[in-house]
Amino acid sequence: MTDCTLIQDFINYLNYEKHFSPHTAKCYGADLAQFSGFIVKGSASSDPGDGDTGSGGNPWASGQDGGTAVAEQTQVSLKELLLAVDTDTVRRFMADLNAQQYSKSTTARKLATLRSFYKFLVRRNFIDSNPVACVKTPKQEKKLPKFLEYEEVQRLLMAPPTNHWLGARDKAILEVLYSTGMRVSEVVALNMDDVDFLGEVIHIRGKGKKERIAPIGSSALQAIQHYIEYRNRRMANDSNFDAKVLFANKHGQRLSVRSVRRKMDKYLKEAGLDPAISPHTLRHSFATHMLNNGADLRSVQELLGHQSLSTTQIYTHLTTAKIKEVYDNSHPRDEMGQ
Repeated sequence: MTDCTLIQDFINYLNYEKHFSPHTAKCYGADLAQFSGFIVKGSASSDPGDGDTGSGGNPWASGQDGGTAVAEQTQVSLKELLLAVDTDTVRRFMADLNAQQYSKSTTARKLATLRSFYKFLVRRNFIDSNPVACVKTPKQEKKLPKFLEYEEVQRLLMAPPTNHWLGARDKAILEVLYSTGMRVSEVVALNMDDVDFLGEVIHIRGKGKKERIAPIGSSALQAIQHYIEYRNRRMANDSNFDAKVLFANKHGQRLSVRSVRRKMDKYLKEAGLDPAISPHTLRHSFATHMLNNGADLRSVQELLGHQSLSTTQIYTHLTTAKIKEVYDNSHPRDEMGQ
């Protein structure tokens, strides 16, 4: 809904001041578009002279921007409606999402979007108070992140062939993901000069343009060196090859996150592992294995680039659960439960 100046100003704020990724900003925009459609539709339905928005009451069915389509019918600007939102309106929106059977996590994300948006409006003096501040986030089901056992990681790392440049690249990517706990977006953003082979560290550009330095294991460094030998020969024969980029696609340009996911799906199948595993699972595996081997929580937080320690603490639940499992397996109860 880029035609609403309030929303567009907020999206610009996310992009240029908070340095959110384009994908994240787009998701915020989609959430606000849905909310705008909800409040405009509610405004239209409260008008005795226009109780039907057409297309089964769905303001999005016209192919126009939802909020704009209905706002034109009601002669009320979307900006006015957004500024007039109160706590009850937000709660009705939450109830509507629940009626549409949105998951609790999705509902919580949409509520977080609204909370950030109205916090932004308060700071910019458009409104006096945040109508979302009193709305409680739906209680989330606690789901522990999946992680791979060490043996499973090794099977995955051994899957890519290393006798040609694309296979060597894929091997290096998987090694880097597991050795550093980097996000996939951080790995594909790596440049050639981000890897310090002598110091055995890697320069990472994380979320919000925050940068960090992380150690990288010898196995990952060897995989990168092997790949670079192939990469440099390839680059020498391709004038369009981007010399700055570390992990390039077959056209010599920066590899995408989606491409990494597709490649990993292939190797998961070849290694006989769960196809539901994602590249992010290697990040979870890295953190879990670090804690299992004695690393302290604060160090793992810094390595992962987490802003809050509470985000990292979920991995302590994983390690505790593993310890209990090992204990139970080594101390079976008798038939009387003693």
